[in-house]
Amino acid sequence: MTLIKSISGIRGTIGGKTGNNLTPLDIVKFTAAFGTLLIQEGANKKIIVGRDGRISGAMVKNLVISTLQALGLQVIDLDYSTTPTVEMAVVFENAGGGIILTASHNPKEWNALKLLNSQGEFINSAAGQKVLEIAEREDFVFAPVDQLGSCSLDDSFLLKHIDAIVNYELVDVAAIKKAKFKVVVDAVNSTGAIAVPALLRALGVKEIEVLNGEVNGKFAHNPEPLPEHLTELSREVLKQKASLGIAVDPDVDRLCFVCEDGTMFGEEYTLVAVADYVLSHRNGNTVSNMSSTRALRDITEKHGGEYFPSAVGEVNVVNKMKAVNAVIGGEGNGGIIVPDLHYGRDALIGIALFLTHLANTKKTTKQLRNSFPDYFISKNKIQLENGVDVKGLFEKIKDKYKNYPINIEDGLKIEFDKDWVHLRTSNTEPIIRIYAESNFATTADNIASRLMKDISELL
Repeated sequence: MTLIKSISGIRGTIGGKTGNNLTPLDIVKFTAAFGTLLIQEGANKKIIVGRDGRISGAMVKNLVISTLQALGLQVIDLDYSTTPTVEMAVVFENAGGGIILTASHNPKEWNALKLLNSQGEFINSAAGQKVLEIAEREDFVFAPVDQLGSCSLDDSFLLKHIDAIVNYELVDVAAIKKAKFKVVVDAVNSTGAIAVPALLRALGVKEIEVLNGEVNGKFAHNPEPLPEHLTELSREVLKQKASLGIAVDPDVDRLCFVCEDGTMFGEEYTLVAVADYVLSHRNGNTVSNMSSTRALRDITEKHGGEYFPSAVGEVNVVNKMKAVNAVIGGEGNGGIIVPDLHYGRDALIGIALFLTHLANTKKTTKQLRNSFPDYFISKNKIQLENGVDVKGLFEKIKDKYKNYPINIEDGLKIEFDKDWVHLRTSNTEPIIRIYAESNFATTADNIASRLMKDISELL
């Protein structure tokens, strides 16, 4: 059982002892710390709260809302929602901040408090550190009885989110409707079962089959949208003779597709496909984290733009996108960020732009996938013993490969022509992640193996 306190939020497993898990006392403490920070910074006292479909969602939500009210804050409760919807609701309501109750792709025993600033974006490291410090000191002052906060339930924001997508200038509803797509959705027993079909209907899609559509948090399979977890979706796409399959994670910020023949489009290629469409209409730059596929760089340069890598993590991607004025960006895990809609990963705008691209090209999903360069990523990790000097280790590897282009913004990334390897420590467990990419799977594996051997020898 685990409790992970990080600058971007608090996540952990439900049950067990305080301080080691996400217990009611921990939920109250960290909610109070975040609410206190908003008050100290003079933020608008309005705060948005929404949740995914997890079993523990209602319990966690009640604790969070009551704590915020006890601080004198005005809560707007979205109840069942998506991460991008909560992000947009903060802006729609001019709120001081927001809390999303979701552990993203983690299994059902997990939940989390993800913290948003007044722009509807994840709080930065400085604000996150202040939250942790306030929680550690338990430096809270609760409101007297005649100054308690309020709570109002408002479930209208998903419709507002969908309306914003439907009216987004690069979304072509007429083309999608004309294409007469047949779509199978794997909603993994969370709020994607509400949001994705509603979006598809608004886009003019008539034939929609939903798998795992009961919002009960009892995930029918591991909720991370990886190929090994989407076998049911693949079978159903074939059985239904559908145009494509769509899979999202429990809070609907990650997105991947299944081709009409049941094969994976590849979550790394979700962003590549959407970027290809956006860049065909807008000149500009792109960003993804440096563990993401090189295919985005290839597509960007094909359209005359410049690609920029960022450190891993949505906050880092967003900061880099702002710095280079990117027109599209995201992460290779199927996270799409469309900056002039909002700076957050959003599976719903990703679906709309992907279907528009598919409709306008008049290709099948498989043909669209085959139009992009093929790369393969080998993902590996090495367990670390306590006390290992990772910085010194990386310096030695950097010296060994000094004749190759090296990026040290986030761990160590080494480029070998069009191949690369990225080494970085995990934020949540004592491991080094080793990701390598090449246009041949065996080459990617060999590059990763070579660096893992280097690390083992140095250790």
